[in-house]
Amino acid sequence: MTEKLYKMKYYVDGTWRRALSEKSIPIYSPYDHTPVGTVPSLTNDEINDAVNKAKEQQPGWEALSLQERASYLLEWADNLQGMEEELAQLIMREVGKSLKDAKSEVNRTVDLIKYTVQHALHMYNVSMNGDSFPGGKKSKMAYINRVPLGLILTISPFNYPVNLSASKISAALITGNTVIFKPATQGALSGLKMMEALHQTSIPNNVCNAVTGKGSEIGDTLVKHPLLDGISFTGGTKTGKKISLDSKMIPLTLEMGGKDAAIVLEDAALELAASEIISGAFSYSGQRCTAIKRVIVQEEVADELVALLHEKVKGLKVGLPTEDATIVPLINNKSADYVQHLIDDALTKGADLVTGNERKGSLLHPTLLDHVNEEMEVAWEEPFGPVLPVIRVSTEEEAVSLTNQSEYGLQASVFTEDIDAAFLIANQLHVGTVQINGKTERGPDHFPFLGIKSSGLGSQGVHNSIDSMLRDKLTVLNLKSK
Repeated sequence: MTEKLYKMKYYVDGTWRRALSEKSIPIYSPYDHTPVGTVPSLTNDEINDAVNKAKEQQPGWEALSLQERASYLLEWADNLQGMEEELAQLIMREVGKSLKDAKSEVNRTVDLIKYTVQHALHMYNVSMNGDSFPGGKKSKMAYINRVPLGLILTISPFNYPVNLSASKISAALITGNTVIFKPATQGALSGLKMMEALHQTSIPNNVCNAVTGKGSEIGDTLVKHPLLDGISFTGGTKTGKKISLDSKMIPLTLEMGGKDAAIVLEDAALELAASEIISGAFSYSGQRCTAIKRVIVQEEVADELVALLHEKVKGLKVGLPTEDATIVPLINNKSADYVQHLIDDALTKGADLVTGNERKGSLLHPTLLDHVNEEMEVAWEEPFGPVLPVIRVSTEEEAVSLTNQSEYGLQASVFTEDIDAAFLIANQLHVGTVQINGKTERGPDHFPFLGIKSSGLGSQGVHNSIDSMLRDKLTVLNLKSK
C-alpha cells in the first residue's frame, strides 16, 4: 500500500502528483533492508512550482480567522489518531524505531498539535501608552500586533519523522504562515503519510506543500529560494551551519547536534543516576540529539557508578524493532561505521572496554567505555549511536570545564543530592537546558527547547515555536485633542 501510494508522487495543488522527473529514491528498511517505498527526486521546476503556489496561498490563509485555521489542525490531529497503527508501522519499517516507540511518537504528535492550537487561541496582542516613557505624550498609543512571517521552509530529521515535522508545521500554520515541508529522505514516507492526514481535511490547496529529494541535490534550491520568509531546521550541525550561511536576511530556527554530558558528583544517588543515564544514552540506540553522550564522574564514586552502568547495559534488549528492542540497527551502515571508528580510536588510545564492541552489519551492541580521556575522539564527537564514554575527574570545576569545552551546547545533566551545588553548577554550564537528577531529553513539548554554540539557534517548544513564526507589527495612534 505504501509503495503504491508514494511511488513517484509528492503533494502539491491539493493532490498527490506524479513527479516530472523519472528519477526516484528508493527507501529501504534499516533493519531488514527490504524496500519500503520510493519518493521522487523533484526537479527544480517542481520545487519552484510548489514554492510559488504556497507563497500565493499565504494571504488567503492568513485572512482566515484563528478559529478557522484551528479547525483544520484539530481535524488533522484526529486523522493522525485514526491512522495510529498504520503510521506507526510505517515509522518502524522506515527508520527502525520499535513499534511501541513509533506509536508513542504518533500519540505525542496528536497531543502536540492540539496543545499548539489551544495555546495559539489564548495568545493576545498588547498596547503601550506613550507617556510611560519620559517626554512621551499621553495622546500617543501603540498597538503591537503579531503577524505571520509568510512562507516557512520546514526541514525535519529521520529520527522523529512525524513529531518533529508536525511541531514545525502546526506552529507555522496556526499563525497564518504557509509551509514548504522537506522531510529527511529516510523518513520521507512517514512524513508524506503525515501530510496525507493533513490533506484528508478540507484545508485549502497549497497551504502546506511537501517536496522530496536528497538534500545535497535540492537543498540549495530550497534554502536560497527568494520567496522564503523563514526556515525551521532540525538536523546535523554541518547542514545547519550551511543553511545559516546560505539563507539571507530571513529568520532561522536551527536545532542541531549535541554532546550532552551527565555530570555525577560524589554525593549523587548512584542507582538513580545509573538508571537515568542508561535510559538517556541508549534508547533508540542513542540516535537522538538529546541523548546522553558522555558521563563525567568524580573519581570517588566512579568505580561504583561504572559497575551499576555495566549491570544496566547488560539488561538492554538488543535486536530488531519488531522485537521491541531498545538497541536496534542504526539508520545506515555509514552511521555504524562512524560509531565503530570512535570506539576503535578510544580503545587504541587506552580506554577500557567494559562491555560491548560487538557488531553485525549496522547493529552495534551497547558499548560502555571507561577511563576515556581528552585525547580520544569519543570524548568530543557526537556518535549518534550506542556508545557511552566515562570520563573521570577529581573536582566539580574540572567537570564543568570539560562540559563547556565542547563545541556543542544543547543539554547537560547534573546528579547530586546537594540542590545548592546543582544550581551553582547549572549556572556555569554553557548549554540550553540543565536537567537536575534526570536524563537529558526534549519534552515535555511545551517546555522551551534550545541549544547554543553548534547545537542551534533560536528556541522551540510550543510557545516559542509559535513565537518564532511571528513578527511584531506596530500601529501607532496619535489622538487629537478637541
